[in-house]
Amino acid sequence: MYGGFRVKKLWLSLLSALLVLQPMTAVPKETVAKAASPQEEVVPQEVYRQPVPGLSAKDLQKFRKGDRVFTNFWIAVNNPVIPLVWDLSQPGPAGGEWGLGPMFMATNCAGCHLNAGRGRALDPSGLRVFQQLVRLSIPGEGPHGGPKPDPNYGNDIQSFDMVTRKDPEARAGEGEVFLDWVFSTFTFPDGTEIELRKPSVRIENLNFGPLADGIMISLRNTQALLGMGYLEAIPEKDILKNAERQKALGLNGRPNYVWDDFKKKTVMGRFGWKANQPSIKQQIAAAFLADIGITSEVYPEQLCTPVQKECLEALKGSKPELRPDLFEPITFWSQSLDVPAQRNRDTPAFKQGEKLFETAGCAACHVPEMRTGKYPAVPQIGNKLIRPYTDLLLHDMGPDLADGRPDFKASGSDWRTPPLWGLGLSAQVNASTSFLHDGRARNLLEAIVWHGGEAKSARDKFVAFTKTQREDLLFFLNGI
Repeated sequence: MYGGFRVKKLWLSLLSALLVLQPMTAVPKETVAKAASPQEEVVPQEVYRQPVPGLSAKDLQKFRKGDRVFTNFWIAVNNPVIPLVWDLSQPGPAGGEWGLGPMFMATNCAGCHLNAGRGRALDPSGLRVFQQLVRLSIPGEGPHGGPKPDPNYGNDIQSFDMVTRKDPEARAGEGEVFLDWVFSTFTFPDGTEIELRKPSVRIENLNFGPLADGIMISLRNTQALLGMGYLEAIPEKDILKNAERQKALGLNGRPNYVWDDFKKKTVMGRFGWKANQPSIKQQIAAAFLADIGITSEVYPEQLCTPVQKECLEALKGSKPELRPDLFEPITFWSQSLDVPAQRNRDTPAFKQGEKLFETAGCAACHVPEMRTGKYPAVPQIGNKLIRPYTDLLLHDMGPDLADGRPDFKASGSDWRTPPLWGLGLSAQVNASTSFLHDGRARNLLEAIVWHGGEAKSARDKFVAFTKTQREDLLFFLNGI
């Protein structure tokens, strides 16, 4: 993963190895979603990467450029294989862009969000974490009330680098993260048994000293990117109204309030597992910096800690590396991603499952319908009735799902209600059915059973359903 043609070769080999471990399941023809724009069938793996309807020819061109930025491989400036002879303001060899690293977790966005889908927890114990992130923080608050980073390693463990070893293939990184699984059995009232798993994270071979005392570690599955523009377009007042309605139900949905680095003030958070990002633009810039080592207009400096001297001294790409001609289209692309049409809506199982979803109380937090407001960034998204199945609010999900890591106003057991649209297409997008924040759930049944805290009442009602009723509800979820 260390520059030029070696980058692409190694990355593709890693990806191939991953898919060999769990080959993609064939999808029946009737389940292949249709794109919202244009109205025709698309490649099954690309249903999350379609534009919203009604974009102009100019906007479609910008969308396609954003898609190229999403899949673009970034190249190390201090690449030992390719001499530094090109103008850093121009694209690098093989269509790549300069600036990778010096610390990073992937060489492009698609490395963690393959086909704009979610990450994937590897099944066997003892493997290195791949397509997942490991967040770090220590007790106390960082700038503006956010997490306080580890003094030696920052907010994340970076899996790869170009600075700690002379061998470019060593991929030393800040350390190595391994994932082990702890298994248990859950029994339904009707006697049905399922196996559950919970992750145990091991961090080894640290290259910059020990982790700080009291370190808090949170394994994170990367999220699917579809429909982000629609979520950004929901008026804040409507989100707060949902919080008020939930109080009458004994729920405590709350918005997170976070620091906006563009606006230089505290605003409502909408994105991320703990709603710790206020906007799509900041989400993109933060991910480029933390995950690929790419600077931008809002984050012009690398995340090197004081002890990482090689990182501080590493050559840099153009300033900023994520130039406006790249930043603008990837932002527009993310804002313009459509949501696949629901499937099997007219079937008895779907209709029955939808009723059971309401009966169990799932819809109180996974709100079925919301309306967008004006959205100048993509006017076609504005003033639309959408079915996201989220409230964008934080909820205490109980001790079993807690990571113990606060994030602005989110406690160590709080999580943002994730949207459910397109959920059933995850397997065909990137062979991933790893659900919940750390990917512990291998299917939707396991995901529901893990619900606790504010969701325990709804979960208990689901558990008490007959097997047929549970299957109907799962059929509904796979169709929305």
